[in-house]
Amino acid sequence: MSAPRLLVTGANGQLGRLVIDALLESTPAAQISALVRGPDAAAALSAQGIQAYVGDYTRPETLGPAFAGVDRALLISSSEIGQRTAQHRHVIAAAKTAGVALLAYTSLLHADSSPLGLAEEHRQTEAALRQSGVPFAILRNGWYTENYAAGIAAALAHQALLGSAGDGRISSAARADYAAAAAAVLSAETPAANRIYELAGDEAYTLTEFASEIARQSGKTVAYRNLPEADYKAALLGAGLPEPFAALLADSDAGVAKGALFDDSRELSRLIGRPTTPFATTIAAALKA
Repeated sequence: MSAPRLLVTGANGQLGRLVIDALLESTPAAQISALVRGPDAAAALSAQGIQAYVGDYTRPETLGPAFAGVDRALLISSSEIGQRTAQHRHVIAAAKTAGVALLAYTSLLHADSSPLGLAEEHRQTEAALRQSGVPFAILRNGWYTENYAAGIAAALAHQALLGSAGDGRISSAARADYAAAAAAVLSAETPAANRIYELAGDEAYTLTEFASEIARQSGKTVAYRNLPEADYKAALLGAGLPEPFAALLADSDAGVAKGALFDDSRELSRLIGRPTTPFATTIAAALKA
């Protein structure tokens, strides 16, 4: 039996690049295809021996060539909130037309029951996958620790980490951990079809604990300041974030207080065959950067 051809969509994004790197650890570049948005990204991947295609989720006519001859594909969810469901349906249709044997999709932790507003388009995409008849693997990713690490500079500047998470516990993992999981599912000797994976970090923390770790490593004063959701959104708007993104972050933090980003199944570490990256390690990398 010939080796399966693998496709990673959104391969020039933060997660996509890491999935490509993870695949290359055990899969020859000649077996890997990538869908990217621009010619520069395509050229960089082509230089690695990867077959790269320029395409866009919003333009179905650009997707077919990338899927031709592909056995297994990874649909990395779009970053365009409000347009995701339609975009994802285009990718699912291309995968179905190509007859792929497995289509993996990066969803959201506990998407079926999550109170996060972010979950709705993931639920719609999961439903579209089931209805398509294409064999699927749903990777319900928890939070990336980098989502909070991105706020470290501001926290140091203001001696406060702001949020609306209360005492909610966050089972996050590093982006590279989720990339390794996607690569493992895509390249498995016998991939499991029509399976849902709930993926989250081995350890869980509160934002109070996250702020304390920033303070410990930096040697500076940083404390967590919990705000009502509306006030946190206003603070994000004041920091220059666009309204939709500020609303999304505030809603997500409010969901943390309800347990939306907690999971203790350790399914992620079992899938990648190692412990997930401690949040202290991600904080250290952010401080060094």
